[in-house]
Amino acid sequence: MPHPSDADDLFALPQIEGGAPKGGFPHPEMLPTVAYQLVHDELLLDGVSRMNLATFCTTWVDDQARRLMNESLDKNIVDKDEYPQTAELETRCVRMLADLWHSPDPAGTRGTSTTGSSEAAMLGGLAAKFRWRAKGGKGIPNFVCGPVQVCWEKFARYFDVEIRQVPLRGDRLTMHPDDLATYCDENTIMVVPTFGQTFTGLFEDVAGISNALDELQAKTGLDIPIHVDAASGGFLAPFTAPELVWDFRLPRVKSINASGHKTGLAPLGVGWAIWREATDLPDELVFNVDYLGGNMATFNLNFSRPGGQVVTSYYEFIRLGRFGFTRVQRAVYAVAEQLARGIEKLGPFELIHAGDPLKGIAAVSWRMTGEQTFNLYDLSDRLRTRGWLVAAYPLPADRQDETIMRVLVRHGFSYDMADLLLADMVRALEQLDKHPPSTSLTREESGSFTHSATPKVSTAEIRKRRAKRSA
Repeated sequence: MPHPSDADDLFALPQIEGGAPKGGFPHPEMLPTVAYQLVHDELLLDGVSRMNLATFCTTWVDDQARRLMNESLDKNIVDKDEYPQTAELETRCVRMLADLWHSPDPAGTRGTSTTGSSEAAMLGGLAAKFRWRAKGGKGIPNFVCGPVQVCWEKFARYFDVEIRQVPLRGDRLTMHPDDLATYCDENTIMVVPTFGQTFTGLFEDVAGISNALDELQAKTGLDIPIHVDAASGGFLAPFTAPELVWDFRLPRVKSINASGHKTGLAPLGVGWAIWREATDLPDELVFNVDYLGGNMATFNLNFSRPGGQVVTSYYEFIRLGRFGFTRVQRAVYAVAEQLARGIEKLGPFELIHAGDPLKGIAAVSWRMTGEQTFNLYDLSDRLRTRGWLVAAYPLPADRQDETIMRVLVRHGFSYDMADLLLADMVRALEQLDKHPPSTSLTREESGSFTHSATPKVSTAEIRKRRAKRSA
């Protein structure tokens, strides 16, 4: 293969002419500069992650975090004998989170990092299943929850556990304490409240659910534990709503999962599972491995995985501390509240969650009111033309006839970016008023798109709305 000279232009090299291999495994070699350019240019078609307001995940990290990630690129966190200090940082993070979430024994309880909150949730579920079985549980185990992220549906299917989802009824958008008695029985291994619901951003009432289970135990003798899915809320409420009791302060809460790569501010690829006390994680789930150079305990679904995200988590914990996390997370909520006020003024929207730290995560969700010439899918599509990804989707089962929109406000989404989004929403609404779509997208249960006619609104009404937005 001829080596290009300094005078050769990259885009004039013969290897560029054929484009990137797209079928079978390629036969010829390729210069690193050419391979890089091909991959780099294809990735230009991806969206800008910081403008993706549908994702819960971290999209902004500082330069020091990037340096630590680069320095830890080759560290396999499961190899604790070879990388003992990375293992030590993981242990410190577990203790810090156990302390943050009020474990009665932060130094002695068990916990682990994971590849994300989904793996951590499944570990919490498995521990609950093993505890139930150790107490003589027979038959098909089940767990009770409200509207949940798909990881819980995966847990139910993969590990042969029945999922009992409480349907939404009336104006309820979350599981309520008075729902539980109907769904719990002797085979219920846990109740899973979501502390930061995926669909709306709202917190479920963990303390109320715990009280309802106390009452159920007093009447029936059923002692049902709680696992809290705090994927996002676990790194928010301790700093912005410390008066909310949702964690290990409730004795019935036996385990908590959270995403380090969401509101924990770490790069993508880290979650956490923490148990109230060491005995809440059954020994049967812990494996001792001795073929990596030393004897070490592991209780993850994955084995080899990168250590950089844990290293960076520890960096964020010590860099910010309680004071810094409080300042950062309160700032995120302030932006969410500003955005909510702006959306409410636009006209045809009703807020579901306005970024109140006592009610939910730093998010804004809303529904459309009245008859319009467009729907929320049309608005989402218009915003995409400016680079914004704002999710529009139906509510869960029994409310799937209702479509909502949601913005996740994350660290790095500034006041200025919120104002830019609001300005683009005004432009999008004006465009949809001037040129009403003859058809509007709706999403069916299958997830596919179909078209249905939209009701027309009078020209006078359109002008009235446009004048209101301009004001």
